[in-house]
Amino acid sequence: MKNNRQALSLLLLSALVAGVGCKPKNAAAPTAATTPVSSGAASSVPTALPNSAPTSLPGLTVETTSSLKGADWAMKQDAIANDAAGQWAVTATASSSYNDASGHDDNSPFQATGAPNVQTEGDNGNAWTAKDPDAGLEWLDLNYSKPVYATALRIRESSGAGAIAKVDLYDQQGQAHTIWTGTDPTTGLNYFILNLPKTSFKTNHLRITLATNVISGYNEIDAVQLVGTEQ
Repeated sequence: MKNNRQALSLLLLSALVAGVGCKPKNAAAPTAATTPVSSGAASSVPTALPNSAPTSLPGLTVETTSSLKGADWAMKQDAIANDAAGQWAVTATASSSYNDASGHDDNSPFQATGAPNVQTEGDNGNAWTAKDPDAGLEWLDLNYSKPVYATALRIRESSGAGAIAKVDLYDQQGQAHTIWTGTDPTTGLNYFILNLPKTSFKTNHLRITLATNVISGYNEIDAVQLVGTEQ
């Protein structure tokens, strides 16, 4: 009888160990938390931006290609990709990356540089992804080769779209200028577009802040286009 009990205990222990492991990136994510965490040890976990966040730049308008279908969608995507006034990021850093990716690894910040190279919605190593889903605030910093007076920003979201909460442009003295805060209306594989009056300063550096706990699951960014003029 004792031997039978020992065998049963070993069997149960083996089953428990086999069931423990890391959650795969494409596994179903828990429901997003939208309420602030309580004070204490858990308070270090960031949540969505507070309602008191700065307002958007006067005159700025928001649009997304989510509403376009068929030929209209394809033509808009092509027009963006070939805009002579636009440029794609050349370097990038981020608050975190999936699997601590760095360099040219899949899901590293580098994957948000250059022109779009994700063609279908969903998990793709060619896009930047934060380390954990639904963790709260994450940021992606991008730098461009040519400082310009900015007139638009086009963010290509490729998975878990709709989590962008804040966008900052940095002038050439390194001062941050918040141009937009709010609710990102983007869904699917699409661009989130901010059209703004020409800035009074030149910029080649921007930061995108995501509230990853607003849209459940991993939120991925494929590319970001800065549009502007040198004069």
